[in-house]
Amino acid sequence: MKHLALIALAVAATFAACRKPYSDPTFAMIRADRTVSPSAFPIALDPARVGTYPEETKSGAGYFYDDVLEYRVWFHPEHGAIPFNGTNDYFMTFATYEPAEAVSKTLPGAEEPLVLIRELESINEPEPGRYIHDRKPRITEWQVRWLAGSKRTPTSIQEFMQHPRPQRD
Repeated sequence: MKHLALIALAVAATFAACRKPYSDPTFAMIRADRTVSPSAFPIALDPARVGTYPEETKSGAGYFYDDVLEYRVWFHPEHGAIPFNGTNDYFMTFATYEPAEAVSKTLPGAEEPLVLIRELESINEPEPGRYIHDRKPRITEWQVRWLAGSKRTPTSIQEFMQHPRPQRD
């Protein structure tokens, strides 16, 4: 409980002191926690880069990921989050999942954590049941539970194309 109180205090200080410039007035990243600790989920590929990725990314159910870049907790003033610097929505970033989860359960207007992942190759489904192997890298937000069993291997996409499975919800 002491840990959660310290997190809440740090967030309050962040609201008061943060002056990070941002590119989109609709969204803002307000705090980056680059601390690495043991985790039940993959740790960010480069903790020093946590909080430096674009605010706005694709969002969707991919099939495979190559790298975990950061965990994000989004806040929405319309759901009780403290308004921040004129933005509609804002988020905090983390190198590991567990601190993100603690913040999401503690602060008002917070969503469950999402994970920002990089796909070096992916599967595009332009229409249900039609799959295309896309070789362009992309960054997207996923639900954390999608990480389980989804780390891309050298044969993942080829195997998927031979035996497709339904997209996740």
